[in-house]
Amino acid sequence: MSSLKAHNDMLGNLRGVFPDNASFVICLAYMGTFVMQGLLTTASQSVGGGYSYNTTTAVMTAECIKLATAFGLYVQEHGLTKFQREFQAHQNLLRLYFVPAGLYCLYNNLAFINLANYDPTSYYLLLQFRVVVTGVVFQVLFKQRLSQKQWASLVILTCGCFMKEYGSGSHKEASVGIEAQRQADFYFHTGLIMVQVFCSCFAGVYNEKLLKGDNGEAPVMLQNCYMYLDSIVCNILFIMVRGELGSAFSAQGLSSMLQPVVVLVCCNNAMIGIITSLFLKKLNSVVKVYASAIELIATAILSWMLFGYPIDGPTFIALILIVGASAIYSMNPIMKNDFLPVKSTDTDGK
Repeated sequence: MSSLKAHNDMLGNLRGVFPDNASFVICLAYMGTFVMQGLLTTASQSVGGGYSYNTTTAVMTAECIKLATAFGLYVQEHGLTKFQREFQAHQNLLRLYFVPAGLYCLYNNLAFINLANYDPTSYYLLLQFRVVVTGVVFQVLFKQRLSQKQWASLVILTCGCFMKEYGSGSHKEASVGIEAQRQADFYFHTGLIMVQVFCSCFAGVYNEKLLKGDNGEAPVMLQNCYMYLDSIVCNILFIMVRGELGSAFSAQGLSSMLQPVVVLVCCNNAMIGIITSLFLKKLNSVVKVYASAIELIATAILSWMLFGYPIDGPTFIALILIVGASAIYSMNPIMKNDFLPVKSTDTDGK
């Protein structure tokens, strides 16, 4: 009887995490596309570890695909006339979405840089430091408190994220043979990972606040159009800052984007954007973090099978800790009607 009750409790908690079948499918698609993105990006690298194509152009191409997809889906369902009317009615969102668009622009461009210096498993392990940052940001912005068990699962998962990096030299050696230079390169790229962490956390939670807040009456695909328009602008500015505007859109630069693996990178990245917006609308950023943690298992196995990256002792222990933390969370999920209010000292109502 006790085992049956525990089984029923687990099913009830899973229903709390996934209120309908669509949300479960979206979660699976989210994990699958993110696993593929790391593997495809690694596969698109040159022998020396760099890229034969302009990575910012790849990011912007993905944003154009996202914009066309979101626009097409909205017009197919509601018609062009309603799109024009709604676009004008909610045009203030075009300004608001510049914040997450800029953060995602930086995040996506840093992903290519960091994946050239880390194997996919190490890269995703280090990115999981965002669990604590996401928990804090989620609590502050939504004025909602995580329970002790939820915080415990965050701490366990964070320990798992650092286990591999602490237990083994998982980063790629720098081209310079001097140890001091090698360590300097390692700390520099770890710093870039931390920038990605904060971009991911603040952009994800800010985007969720726009999707579910006072602007939540605007359809998801319409909000996606604002986001992707802003993202395209941010990526063009990023190319200009790097001084690559001419080379990025030259005949040679554009032809390099037609490599099959590069096309797959762009298309998969576009799918990630659409699926992530649906994910945040149906679920929340903390569930997103744990979905990302579960991706590590698939990434580790596939990286070993496809690229020969070993699953050593520290990696195995890290994965066990992450799976355990995810199990704790699944038994204590964050539900829309199950929050403890945080006492705020603000006097201006913000």
